Amino acid sequence: MKKILFLHDTNTSLKRGAELTIIQLVALGNQLGYTVSVDLLTNFDSTKSKIQESDLIVLNSTSRCRFEKKLLHYLIDEKIKYIKIEFDYNFCVRRNILCTVDRGIRNCCDNEKYHLYHHVFANAKLNAFQSPKHYQDHFEFYGESVANKIIMPPTVEVDKLQISENKNETVIPFFGDLSYLKGGESLLDYALENPQFTFQVYGKNELRRDLPPNVFLNAYISNDEVLKILGQSKYFFCKPVWPEPSGRLAAEAFLSDCEMITNDRIGTWSFDFYPNNKDKAKQEMKETPQVFWDNINQILYQNQPKEVSDLGHVLVYKSYGGLGDIFFCLPSLLNLKEVSKSVSFAVHPRLVSFFTNYFKEITIVDEEKVKECESDFDKIIELGNYPAFRGYDLPYALKYSTHKKVKQHAIQHHIDGLAKFHKNCSNQYKEYPYFNRNTNFENPYYTVHPGAGFLLKIWPTENYAKLIEELYRLFPRLKCKIILGKEDPNPADFFTKVMPHIEYVTGGLEDIGKAMESAFFHIGNDAGITHVAGAFNVPTVGIYGPTGPGSWGSFAQFNEIIWGKKGNCDLRCNYDVILNCPDRVCLSSTTVPRVLNSLYKLLQKAYEDIAFDFIVNPLLEVDFSETDCLLKIVETELLIEYRDLSMKNSVEEILKGNFKENYSEEEEELIHVFIEQQVIFCIPEFK
Repeated sequence: MKKILFLHDTNTSLKRGAELTIIQLVALGNQLGYTVSVDLLTNFDSTKSKIQESDLIVLNSTSRCRFEKKLLHYLIDEKIKYIKIEFDYNFCVRRNILCTVDRGIRNCCDNEKYHLYHHVFANAKLNAFQSPKHYQDHFEFYGESVANKIIMPPTVEVDKLQISENKNETVIPFFGDLSYLKGGESLLDYALENPQFTFQVYGKNELRRDLPPNVFLNAYISNDEVLKILGQSKYFFCKPVWPEPSGRLAAEAFLSDCEMITNDRIGTWSFDFYPNNKDKAKQEMKETPQVFWDNINQILYQNQPKEVSDLGHVLVYKSYGGLGDIFFCLPSLLNLKEVSKSVSFAVHPRLVSFFTNYFKEITIVDEEKVKECESDFDKIIELGNYPAFRGYDLPYALKYSTHKKVKQHAIQHHIDGLAKFHKNCSNQYKEYPYFNRNTNFENPYYTVHPGAGFLLKIWPTENYAKLIEELYRLFPRLKCKIILGKEDPNPADFFTKVMPHIEYVTGGLEDIGKAMESAFFHIGNDAGITHVAGAFNVPTVGIYGPTGPGSWGSFAQFNEIIWGKKGNCDLRCNYDVILNCPDRVCLSSTTVPRVLNSLYKLLQKAYEDIAFDFIVNPLLEVDFSETDCLLKIVETELLIEYRDLSMKNSVEEILKGNFKENYSEEEEELIHVFIEQQVIFCIPEFK
């Protein structure tokens, strides 16, 4: 006898739509000879033990489970056989994808949870959705990951319908609490506009407004009583704000011959039996539980997993966006290649040679010439731009359903977009390096790019000049390669002395690539060259101002991002704001010592395994006294009390940057504390 375990986060005694459906499915499963039980997800070890004893898991809602992520990872990692019944939108923190109907809601998803559900759906033996619209909403986010599915009409107990010949034309019922999501506001507005009706609400008022005089609250009632009242009612009101996955109550009202006062956000209305074929609706709803168990039986005795064919030969365009946007696409193309026979990336003719040389995993093609042979490909995808701007107008345009919903880097939005095309396409960011690099330790140099495609995003050029001069003073053996495009400002215009260690890179992308191949580190603005450095995995300091680094930050494995907006400017920048900004404090407030501080942190992380020197944090302020010293780095303070004169002398010498080769055990402990507190850094030797 096969054991089937339902996992659900809510007690089935709370008889809402999901719970009523689960009760019916469990009852029929036991009648059919399975041993079916429900676990309410209160203890992970107990749940795990029951899972191990079961032949199949039916995963229902888990958002209220305090160990939800741990549970889902366990099911996936241990390759447990399970199916997923989706009653809401559990990948969404609010379970309601309200962001799809309210443009004011942004960044509403838990990043980790959103990506975890890609694997939940992709690894399920079957995904069950509540309506065609419910499925389509999920498909917009997850694509082929949810394609192995059935769509279950609401399991209305059709035989219990109690349709009366005499319908009440003056009373309109509402079942459940008056809440914003369930359309409570709309109901009260409708009641005010229609004083000829009385509205009987079987639930509580959760709205922050008084009830109109024709609206009355009643206690909750059983589903049998609901069906009785619906059978006697001429009208039924249902205008939810959120996209209702199913709407069991609405379906019961529809089958009870009520006239619907409704909107288009009810999943049941997306079935082809609505609104004109009640007989078909009744038939499909009666059959739903049996159809569910027929699928369970097939899964239990299915010997071979279904093979999923690859995408064949895929052509990917990137017809819109700047240089950096092109580099942000590279990780997603590598993931796409794993589920395709081949991937061809179409780029501007001037970029073909560069990408052919460095991005060898993917076939690089001329975007103008390849248009003549599109028929050679099985699938064509246009990445357009993220965010879309006008990119959706392009043929084959990819829609970024995660935009403004999942807070993440643009790279991950591209990955998520392409992951929708195949259930086995990874949605993971597989990092570093994308292009080969061989750091030159014998003749070390760094690269600087003081420009940007949009010049109002650049750190003041005189500051770049000061930084380059200071690095030369500190590390005279460390050479510098300045990358200069035709429109880029030149730090040489602000040098106060001769800089013999500098080389200028003024050629095309191939020359920039040669410079990046062996660079020790890179410093640049929010610009395409910073992202070229990321593709070579060059440790990078990125200096950002008007545009925040959340979506556009450097993607090198080791990077430090300086964003001067925090604490200096509260304006949300757009093109007009940037053009009219008088002082660009988000950039001008960033000092040379702050950039050096970030550089030292970067070098300490990136080159921890090679010989190093100590260097004092350039942001350190020290207030010395005879008995102690107060250390301050921006808003962090540290008080060092001297135990004796020897300790006082050691502390003062270290903080003045007078380091020696050998230290006592006490001094080493002190240096260890200073390193932990970022008072001093360990950086590579440039002597």
